Amino acid sequence: MASSSSSRHSSNNKLAESENASAENSNNMSWGIELWDQNDNLAIHTNRGIDALDKYANFLRDRVAIETEYAGKLRRLVKNYQPKKKEEEDNEFTSMQAFRNLLKEVGDLAGQREVVSESLQLQIIQGVTLLSKTLRDDRKKCLSDGAMLQQNLSTQLSSLERAKRNYEKAYRDSEKAVENYKKADMDLNLSRAEVERYKTIMTSKIQQSDDAKNEYANQLQKTNNLQQQHFSILLPAVLSRLQELDEKRTRGIREFIIGAAEVESSVAPIIARCMEGIVKAGESINEKEDSFKVIERYQSGFTPPTDIPFEDLSKLDPDSLQDHYSNSMSNHLTMRGTMSANKIKKRVGIFNIFGSNKNSLTADGQKEDFSDLPPNQQRKKLQAKIAELQQKIAQETNARDGLMKMKIVYETNSSLGNPMTVEGQLNESEHKLEKLKIDLKKYQGYFERANQAQVANNSPQANRNQLQNGHRTSRHSNGSADDHHDEGDDQPDDAGSLSSSSASPESGLGTSHTSLPGSGQGSANENAIGEDAYFETEVEPLQPLGTCRALYPFEASSEGSIPMNEGEELQVIEIDQGDGWTRVRRANDSNGWDEGFVPTSYIECTLYA
Repeated sequence: MASSSSSRHSSNNKLAESENASAENSNNMSWGIELWDQNDNLAIHTNRGIDALDKYANFLRDRVAIETEYAGKLRRLVKNYQPKKKEEEDNEFTSMQAFRNLLKEVGDLAGQREVVSESLQLQIIQGVTLLSKTLRDDRKKCLSDGAMLQQNLSTQLSSLERAKRNYEKAYRDSEKAVENYKKADMDLNLSRAEVERYKTIMTSKIQQSDDAKNEYANQLQKTNNLQQQHFSILLPAVLSRLQELDEKRTRGIREFIIGAAEVESSVAPIIARCMEGIVKAGESINEKEDSFKVIERYQSGFTPPTDIPFEDLSKLDPDSLQDHYSNSMSNHLTMRGTMSANKIKKRVGIFNIFGSNKNSLTADGQKEDFSDLPPNQQRKKLQAKIAELQQKIAQETNARDGLMKMKIVYETNSSLGNPMTVEGQLNESEHKLEKLKIDLKKYQGYFERANQAQVANNSPQANRNQLQNGHRTSRHSNGSADDHHDEGDDQPDDAGSLSSSSASPESGLGTSHTSLPGSGQGSANENAIGEDAYFETEVEPLQPLGTCRALYPFEASSEGSIPMNEGEELQVIEIDQGDGWTRVRRANDSNGWDEGFVPTSYIECTLYA
């Protein structure tokens, strides 16, 4: 075992040494040394490399266009398939609710594709474009410097070639002059003066040849020095710069490809959650629940007709046969109306001239108390109307309480604002609240009368249906039955429970709980009665209910609000009462406190236990 371990250790050392050696060799590899004579090919290569970078940028632009188009089409698809207003009544079915949730998840999915598109545009494409421009500028300068170095070397080589030709010509002339002098010196017919002239010419040519030789030697030395410097220092430096920018381009492509993948990977968890939401929406569909809701929607409350007795016409008086036939037709029409109660409606006179004005019509042509509907449908409509009015009363009560608190704050600290600015809004809110309460009382009366009429007209079969499993079914304020029981189970005590539900926690009325000391909980009427006590407790110093941290910066632009910076810690002294504002407090530089309201959606609260 020890020998195998040592052998593995030695093999690992050899592998590390080979990797280090290859790394050193790669570091020593230089275009200036290895490719000193491939300047033209390197220029072509670097240009193709930058073209490849531009091609990748174009690919990303086309990808961004596809992502943007895909996100836009997804959003249009979601918009086109949003439930229409006339389909709102179908929203209670689990299948329709699941479809709406699916549309929401697809909308979120479109948003993530938009995030991918924007991130690729801002982070990747702009970086690729900037890198491409920088590389082209650097390459142009490198090639210009290399061309200048090559021009200097070519000029020096031309000077050397010219000096060499001059030296060759001068040397030939000197040799010819020496030969002519020797011939003249051996010719006895020439005078001494002629011989001296040839000697002078020979001496001059020899001198010129020596000068040309020296010039050639000087130019050769200069050329060799320049050539050596050119190929060992100057040109390698230019080629190394080309190598650096090409490696920079290659490294940039690697980083951009990885960055583009990371952009998409960053939204993958959110897309996965969208898919989970779609699956959850599908799993929420309950066919039994939808079937029960169909019963709830269309159940008329009438009992099926009893057996038709046999009547022996021979025992009837002939004069009563016509009346008997008319009664039979009337019963037949009554049964037809029972089976298709939603389609057969009483016609009203044109412009209501021939009709009764005792009960005004709603926007959809139905009576105000829905008495033209079957009993169950009438009570269901009245329950829905009562729940709607209770919700509006709760919202208006919260709005009124918020205005009252703002007015009290303004009266306590006039620097925050003028209390008369909210007086008009407060009066208008009180009028709306009073009208809503009157409408609620009216519809509760309609509901009580409908229940009384239902009890009076109940058949034994209906009475038996009122009890299921030995207990009476209870109902929520929205008209849905517990334990999925039918709507034909209501009793007169339901009306009483709905009449009193305006002060229940479910209705949201009368439970406007302020965080002020001594405010407590109570009904809307109790708040109105104890208004003086409420005003007295508002001016007391408020104890902090907890702390909050600002999620976003907020600039106070309205009276009563205070600014805050992102991440700032504040004290919570009043929680949101449904108006979207939370009252906070912070210490100021003058050893005092600043109080005011901030948007609830801008903060993260941590309340004390």
